[in-house]
Amino acid sequence: QVQLVESGGGLVQAGGSLRLSCAASGNIFGINAMYWYRQAPGSQRELVASITRGDSTNYADSVKGRFTISRDTAKNTVHLQMSSLQPSDTAVYYCAARGERYNIRLEYWGQGTQVTVSS
Repeated sequence: QVQLVESGGGLVQAGGSLRLSCAASGNIFGINAMYWYRQAPGSQRELVASITRGDSTNYADSVKGRFTISRDTAKNTVHLQMSSLQPSDTAVYYCAARGERYNIRLEYWGQGTQVTVSS
């Protein structure tokens, strides 16, 4: 089992920055990619960014150039640096981990952290 704990959310003014962190613990063997999703009220959960074990990254078009995903292997932590925040970035941000172990697909989710951007 893998536990994911997000932190770093909060209230920020438009144009500001926040750094989210996701700490993974437990049996992380087989995890090969980490993700940040977000879900705004009344909207579906959407993929924001991802990073693989080989440090390949991908971003939603809406956050390209403003958000950066990175990982600290030594601390089993993934970060999402968010800059030039806009009110449309307001959402609950979730960390997720996926992989495979002994031919069994793995998927874990954190509890989410609220990000609110005021105009």
